[in-house]
Amino acid sequence: MRDRPSSRLLIVDPDDRLLLFKFVHLAGALIGQRFWATPGGGLDPGESYEDAACREMFEETGIRIADPGPQIAQRSVTFTMVDGEPVSSDERYFLVRVDSADISSVHWTELERAAIAAQRWWRPAELSATTDQVFPEDIVEILGRAGVW
Repeated sequence: MRDRPSSRLLIVDPDDRLLLFKFVHLAGALIGQRFWATPGGGLDPGESYEDAACREMFEETGIRIADPGPQIAQRSVTFTMVDGEPVSSDERYFLVRVDSADISSVHWTELERAAIAAQRWWRPAELSATTDQVFPEDIVEILGRAGVW
């Protein structure tokens, strides 16, 4: 199984809402799966977790940052990529506060355009009450431990 280190972004707006993307897979190995997840993705060769977080922030929101902020969580998880490849991921979660809830999808890849069906800013009570699948599953607790919620 290939290792796929990943930087994930816990993006919080001025109203203390968290940005999540809704992934809906209509084709490929994940067909039929629907879930909410944080922005972010795999590291490029030679890239640090912090550099990947800054790159992913720009690619997935259109917002440039020089520093991803503190790493507030880490998890190891295995999952299947869209192409069917199983991977083992060391995910690092960075807390990023933004001045506005305005984001752009102009830099999304074709794969992201095909899989991301929605974006939403969530309040803690909404996330705690949803019956939708959310990754990471303990996201409310992560933000609580970090003093965000």
